[in-house]
Amino acid sequence: MKVVHTKLATALAFAFSASVAFSGAAWAVGESTPAAAATAASPLAPFDLDADVNRVLKTFDVPGIAIAIVKDGKVIAAKGYGVRKLGDPAPVTGRTLFEVASNSKAFTAAALAMLVDEGKLKWDDPVTKHLPGFQMYDSYVTGAMTVRDLLTHRSGLGLGAGDLMWWPTSNFTSDEIIERLRYIKPATSFRNSYAYDNLLYIVAGKIIADKAGKPWGDAVRERILAPLGMDGTTTSVAAMLKTADYSAPHSKVGETTTVVKPMPVENAIGAVGINTSAEDIARWMNMLLAGGKTPDGKQLISDKQLREMWTAQTPMKISEPKPPLAATRPNFAAYGLGFQLRDYRGRKIALHGGALQGFYSRVLMVPEEKLGIAIFTNAENSGSMTALQWRLLDQYMNVPASDWIGIVSADEQAKHKEELAKVGTASSARAAKSQPSLALAAYEGEYQDAWYGAVTIQREGGKQVMRFVKTPDLVGDLEHFQHDTFIVRWRQRNFNADAYVSFALNPDGSIERMKMKPVSAETDFSYDFQDLNLVPVPPPKK
Repeated sequence: MKVVHTKLATALAFAFSASVAFSGAAWAVGESTPAAAATAASPLAPFDLDADVNRVLKTFDVPGIAIAIVKDGKVIAAKGYGVRKLGDPAPVTGRTLFEVASNSKAFTAAALAMLVDEGKLKWDDPVTKHLPGFQMYDSYVTGAMTVRDLLTHRSGLGLGAGDLMWWPTSNFTSDEIIERLRYIKPATSFRNSYAYDNLLYIVAGKIIADKAGKPWGDAVRERILAPLGMDGTTTSVAAMLKTADYSAPHSKVGETTTVVKPMPVENAIGAVGINTSAEDIARWMNMLLAGGKTPDGKQLISDKQLREMWTAQTPMKISEPKPPLAATRPNFAAYGLGFQLRDYRGRKIALHGGALQGFYSRVLMVPEEKLGIAIFTNAENSGSMTALQWRLLDQYMNVPASDWIGIVSADEQAKHKEELAKVGTASSARAAKSQPSLALAAYEGEYQDAWYGAVTIQREGGKQVMRFVKTPDLVGDLEHFQHDTFIVRWRQRNFNADAYVSFALNPDGSIERMKMKPVSAETDFSYDFQDLNLVPVPPPKK
């Protein structure tokens, strides 16, 4: 999860702080500031959705936002603000498509719930009953893992473990990703604690595809999208790019918001894959809030299975928010099936977030209030969604208004400034005059990790260049940091994911292994460089 430019979250909101929710995560909050306190105390104008969203666009430097609000079965708002693409005047509309990333997980959970309703599987069936070749690192976990476990982030895998097989866009197939799960070492014991993951939702998507006899996207379209009239929604980026009304992704390069290329991740379907609009997501939320019924009265998902999806499965830690955000502290936080669960102002909330390169999204529902809110952005900024989330919840739950836009903005700026200072301190404290133990050419060659595969370091045009063989865009230049540690600067600067590259040596001076670690805590957790254990591949004998 990242504070300003990343999804650190989407485990978001989940994993590190249940106090400021959420995208694939709760967002950690920073120290209160005089500016935040002053803003919180200032009087607010009467509620004006357009004014609030336009203020958010400016405050958080977001090109475009789409908002959907449903209440008591009615669509209160399904509209867009700002532009689809910087430099192009085409506006965001209620029909503009956004990549909603991990908000796709709820669709995967719903598709499985429908299979449970039909008696084609049970939540507590072993995964191997439906995918005989499925295998985790530990043989006990392989046999014990159930369909339910695939959705609840308690497998023992670490945060985002294995995500480098699909993030950024890679050449792995979904089946190859599933096959390589067996090589990823667990971070904790099975069912011990919450840690957001994506790979097991890919496994869940595979089960859906096998049961349907067609790809996950086709199954979801046939079983869910078509009955709800979500006619504009697509299940692939390629299909989205063929439509007339879609948003471009935007990322930060330094402190400047820039248009970036879309990030197709067709191998991660089940975990991600849905591209939808405010108008279409309103239909989805209304169906869920109506107990699983479509507008024509058809029971798409049984009320029993919907309640199971919104029942706590895995407890999540709750952190103490700073004073300006005290009202956001939940009394409980947990993950259900495809949804995060928490409370606010005495009401249960089912929600999720999503993040892909250039897009952040959040969908939340308050079942007791028959209230649903969706916020889509074409920029990597969690604060914009968090501010609108609390503002809209307070409005529709009849809570005295706070200036959440000012509070969250001040907090986000403080956290970003703090992280920049930490990175600067690490750089200034390094042993700048130290030299590598070996000649630079000795670090070159091919390195192999058990689950990812090959990474190479080669001399190109006077520079040492690192390449992730299965990830075409993950190419960067190495620069010496200190001793036997380098920093790789990715050529696609919008990744915001530069990483330390450290070499350990054997007693004879040869390289034993190479390890990596993100330079900044703001790096998206799906760049799970720290999980790699890269060992040199001996050159072929002549």
